[in-house]
Amino acid sequence: MGVGVIGAGKISNQYLENLTRFPDLDVRIVADLFTERAAEQAAAYGVRESGPPRQALDHPDVEIIVNLTIPAAHAEVSMAALGAGKHVWTEKPFALDRVAGLELLEKAEGAGLRIGGAPDTFLGAGLQTARRLIERGDIGVPLTGMTLFEVPGPVDDHPNLEVLLSRGAGPLWDMGPYYLTALTQSFGSFRSVVAAGRIARPTRVLQVGPKAGQEISVRVPTHVSVIAEFESGQLATTVLSWDSPHRRVGHVEIVGSEATLSIPDPNHFDGDLRIRRAGDDDWTVVPAAGAVGGRGLGTLDIARAVRAGMPHRASGRLAYHVVDTMAAISESIEGGQIVPVRSSAPEVAAIAEDWDPYARTL
Repeated sequence: MGVGVIGAGKISNQYLENLTRFPDLDVRIVADLFTERAAEQAAAYGVRESGPPRQALDHPDVEIIVNLTIPAAHAEVSMAALGAGKHVWTEKPFALDRVAGLELLEKAEGAGLRIGGAPDTFLGAGLQTARRLIERGDIGVPLTGMTLFEVPGPVDDHPNLEVLLSRGAGPLWDMGPYYLTALTQSFGSFRSVVAAGRIARPTRVLQVGPKAGQEISVRVPTHVSVIAEFESGQLATTVLSWDSPHRRVGHVEIVGSEATLSIPDPNHFDGDLRIRRAGDDDWTVVPAAGAVGGRGLGTLDIARAVRAGMPHRASGRLAYHVVDTMAAISESIEGGQIVPVRSSAPEVAAIAEDWDPYARTL
């Protein structure tokens, strides 16, 4: 299936490295508003064509657009791709608000097209192994969850500092999709959230780029604490922070009636799991089993699902549910009350251990 990549920034390296190695996909073009950058990336990964975004949208051999633009452009570019009759895979966040997210879902469904959104890390061996353990009953009945992400955050000489501290970013919208999606794979849909947030440094001074020396206002909380309730009754606590002097990332624990499960970093596709059963003195390491792949698995899953006439896993409905949850968290921070989450995450079929992204199936 032909693929067109729109957005040749830093994240495109990870995508192109994998997309060009999956036999079921053929990357036909890399596109960007900065056409020189698109040409560089195309040459680096052996892609035949490059050019502006319109060239990818109009390309007759492209069936899927991979949208790697900045968060503020995600919904616009995805809508344009759907309008051009292409399936869509978009980086997170799926959209910056509920209205735009719903419009994308309605456009895709009305046109008979597929749309999916990052993260696709939950399709990797790490989180899929966790799901198998939970479904098999290894921890008993899942009761509560805890996720933790704490880092110093972007420094003043980060080239994208202004973007990272604006609407659609911050630790909630930038890193939240990984942790919230991981929780949906353990507990299902969010029902409601209550949250608090703070901004440690209200203003920052840009140190690099054409705006160097300009003072910017931080427009999003840099520390967010959330208590979430799920439709099935479980509770989870989530901390997402860019205000910590040290790094604690990738902490996802699911507490069950019989054991506690520590899940690999949801920003990665692999990693050992650990389980500690009632009465154990220490943790037992459980190696992850199954495909690893990397960024681009979601695109591959769409391609195979389209050809097979089956639902894809990292769907627009799942990505929208995460957007709906993040929007509810933002509203709770602003209003100081419990906010319901109206949407639901669709049930997603687990991936078999022998699923091979490097097999030719199409």
